Amino acid sequence: MTTRFVPPVCVASALLSSLLLITACSEKPSTHAPATAPSANGASATPAATASAAPAAAPAISVTLAKATQRDIAVTIKATGTVTSLSTVDVKPQVTSVVTKVNFKEGQFVKRGDLLFTLDSRTDEANLAKAKAQLAKDEATLLDAKRQLARNQELVAKGFIAQSAADTSQSNVEGLTATIAADKAALDAATTALSYNRITAAQAGRVGVINVFPGSAVQANQTTLVTITQLDPIAVAFNLPQSNLSDALSALKGHGTFATAKLPDGSATVKGTLSFIDNVVDAASGTVKMKALFPNKENKLWPGGYADITLSTRTIKDAVVIPRASVIQNARGTIVYVVENGKTILRPIKVLFAQGEDAAVSGIQVGESVVQDGKQNVRPNVAVVERAAKPAAASTPASSASASVPTPTPAPTPATPPATAASAGGKP
Repeated sequence: MTTRFVPPVCVASALLSSLLLITACSEKPSTHAPATAPSANGASATPAATASAAPAAAPAISVTLAKATQRDIAVTIKATGTVTSLSTVDVKPQVTSVVTKVNFKEGQFVKRGDLLFTLDSRTDEANLAKAKAQLAKDEATLLDAKRQLARNQELVAKGFIAQSAADTSQSNVEGLTATIAADKAALDAATTALSYNRITAAQAGRVGVINVFPGSAVQANQTTLVTITQLDPIAVAFNLPQSNLSDALSALKGHGTFATAKLPDGSATVKGTLSFIDNVVDAASGTVKMKALFPNKENKLWPGGYADITLSTRTIKDAVVIPRASVIQNARGTIVYVVENGKTILRPIKVLFAQGEDAAVSGIQVGESVVQDGKQNVRPNVAVVERAAKPAAASTPASSASASVPTPTPAPTPATPPATAASAGGKP
């Protein structure tokens, strides 16, 4: 076995490299746990133990409150209706003839009895003249028969002729009397037929489009010459749910139902009264047809247009009124949160009438405070605090401040010490 000689310089270099490697490993950063405050008995308490020992109180919920007030509130029903005329007449001729003259203009307002159209009446005028002539002839014949009867009666009294001759004369007089009655009836018929050639307005109103002109042939009871629509007064037809039927019927019997019609653009508002309630509920929609009557001298309401109807049926005296926004509908019914001594109390209520921003209710006393805004965060028996109204621009500075806060720059990560390439057995 041969022994290899190692120089002292090589041994010293190897020992120096090992020492440097051990020193680098011992200088790694150590993580120290944060110091905890000592407790009263000298032992240090952990944060979890401190939190469980003293729990923080739940903060009060910020809400807005409203007080219940008492006043008379009118029960109104709103619906959308259609303006309808009380009467619309289609003017048609009663005889077949030819139009000779139109005596009005389209869109004109006419009165009852105003002359509208003139038809060709020459044939009817001739028939009337013929009837008059026949009547005159038969009247003359009757006068002669009466004279013959008078003479025969004198001769019978003197015994010159038989009684049968006087009876024959009497029969002639009676027959001619009946003929004259028929002639008068024929004369009336001819006069009536002649009047059909003058077509007059059957009602007052506004005329529409003229469908015929002079020279147009028209058929009896077929050709529509023009339409007359009554505008004053006028009606608005609308439908109401069956749930409002009892209020509407009671108001109609009391003759105190006031209705207001407002055009969709808000340009006009007309006051009237409820005039009609249908005798059946529509099974398909569950609604009842109704009509309200309005004066329309200024022609603000026009047939076929839409109008918003507000129907005043009754008045609730001394009603307890709260904001409608404070009412909550859930599985347990209708409730509100009443605040007493800074805490909320769940209170069941009954809504008597609600419209707009107000609701008339029962189950709340006048002067009690109810939760209005923030009720979605409230539960029974929780502390609340009333918040003041904030100005609209209050959130702008906070937004600007939050936007101006610079984003913190993360701290640089410490560099890892370089690993020593030399090993214990390495050579210099």
